[in-house]
This record gives sequence, structure tokens and C-alpha cells, in this order.
Amino acid sequence: MSPIYNKVSELKKDLFADKNFSDKDFSDKNFSGKKVSGKKVVFTNGCFDILHSGHIFILREAARQGDILIVGLNDDSSVKLIKGENRPVIDENSRAEILNALEMVDYVILFSEPTPENIIEAIKPDVLVKGGEYGEGEIVGENIAAETVRIKMKLGYSTTSIIEKMKREDK
Repeated sequence: MSPIYNKVSELKKDLFADKNFSDKDFSDKNFSGKKVSGKKVVFTNGCFDILHSGHIFILREAARQGDILIVGLNDDSSVKLIKGENRPVIDENSRAEILNALEMVDYVILFSEPTPENIIEAIKPDVLVKGGEYGEGEIVGENIAAETVRIKMKLGYSTTSIIEKMKREDK
């Protein structure tokens, strides 16, 4: 299990540990075009608030797109902005630990911005993976990654629907 990252620079240093890059090589402006030992890097992201079968499906499919899967995880403050005041249900450290324990996930990096654009720009993944509900031009970073893959979502699975079901059953 790899560490959970809070800074892109820490993630980049681990990704490229065998390349003998100096610290200045890890600044965003100098990072462009560096590759991880010839391996295909895949990036996906999300809130992953209550992990469910739909998440597992997307993560497995994302991992099949390359050799290294990096998951960008919205921190608690950005989940609250995106999903509302009552979210997240599970705190960022617990969500990161759960994702990090999954065999298909190689790296987890937390981010506080509303989108992972800064991470995508910094690591320049070979493949960017998102759910199939996004159309052309709607995925943040698709202009940065070499390839964008949309994966058809598993119907009937969402954290919001799980929460709503729990509320109904609680009454």
C-alpha cells in the first residue's frame, strides 16, 4: 500500500523515484513530458463518499486502461462545495485509506479545489478516465491527457441514492 498524498510534488517524487530527477524537475513547469519508467499512467477522480459497486466497477475499468492508476480524491471541503452541507458522510482520511486498500489503485492524492485540473496538469496522465455521463468537452483535463476514456456507469448505483434510501428506511 502506498502513502496517501496531499501534495502533487510528493506524488511525483514517488512516481519517478527511479529517474534521479532533482527537486527542480518536479516543479510544474519542468515536469512536462516525463514518463514513469515507460508505464502507462491512468488518472481518475471523484468524491468516493460511500464506496459502492458502481465505484468499484469504474476503478477496475480505469485500471485496465494502463499500468498505474492514480485516483484524485476530493477532500472534505471540496465534497461539501460539490455535494452540499451534509456531505461527505465519510471523512477524507477514511475515504483515502479505503481507496488506497483497493488492489487496483496504485496512488491516492487528495485535492481541495473543485476540480482536479491542477493535478492533471502536473502529472499529465496518458489516460484520463471518467464516467460515461460526461459528453465531449465536459471532462476537466481532457485537453491535457493523451487519451480520454468514458466508462458507462453501472445503473442504479450512486452515493446520493444510497443516502436517500437510508433516509426513507429510517422513517
